[in-house]
Amino acid sequence: MRFSWNVTGAFIVGGALSLTVASLIHPSTPGASATTIAHDSIISETPWGPLTESDRDFVVKVRAAGLWEYPVGQLGLQKGTTETVITASRHLIDGHAALDATCRKIAPMLNIMLPNVASPQQQGFVSALTADTSQQFDSDFANILRMTHGSIFNTVAKIRSTTKNTLVRALADQANDTVLDHITVMEKTRLVNFDQTLLRQTTPPDLPSSALTPPPPALGQPMTVLTPPPRATSTPVDIDAITGVAAGAAPGSTSPNS
Repeated sequence: MRFSWNVTGAFIVGGALSLTVASLIHPSTPGASATTIAHDSIISETPWGPLTESDRDFVVKVRAAGLWEYPVGQLGLQKGTTETVITASRHLIDGHAALDATCRKIAPMLNIMLPNVASPQQQGFVSALTADTSQQFDSDFANILRMTHGSIFNTVAKIRSTTKNTLVRALADQANDTVLDHITVMEKTRLVNFDQTLLRQTTPPDLPSSALTPPPPALGQPMTVLTPPPRATSTPVDIDAITGVAAGAAPGSTSPNS
């Protein structure tokens, strides 16, 4: 089935902009830029290993991804016209609820402030898919989500292979499994146009940081919680088990088997 790129174009014209992958690939936290070399500098020492700017950015981006993909999953349950799209929607809800629980658990431990809403760019995806007709929704849903997950897959692997922080490494393990699962269910819809999707996936976006950065939560605002579905199959990382093992270790040390 042919995939229309009208949705992507609408982001550029309407200000919501191009692809959500950019918010996960390029530095977009306040004070960071795509040209800085300090993104991997250590910003704090923790009992679970040093925390770098990249580590912190990764935790924020996993949280932000859930803040738009979870509602898109809910949207898919309402608007999806095929069983495979509905199944993929369930996987989005299930996987991101579990990832979100892990993010919310480790963020205060690492002194990371989490956003409560997605970036303007990510909110643009939700708005555009909400406006889609049911038939167009299926195609746009499958292609946009396959593209964004395909792009972040390499980023997850880089964090997993380079971070020295046990908690961030555990989140990366979980994110790796979740992203691969979501890639797979999008492909099973048989709606993915690989030529166009891979082209968009590998084309560097030209976006202002303001479109990629989720706003900080308002003072005193309760944290948004992504509720797991009644029959959840994904589970958060057992952080208590990890911290229990690490409790007797010196700050900055990690288990060789972590």
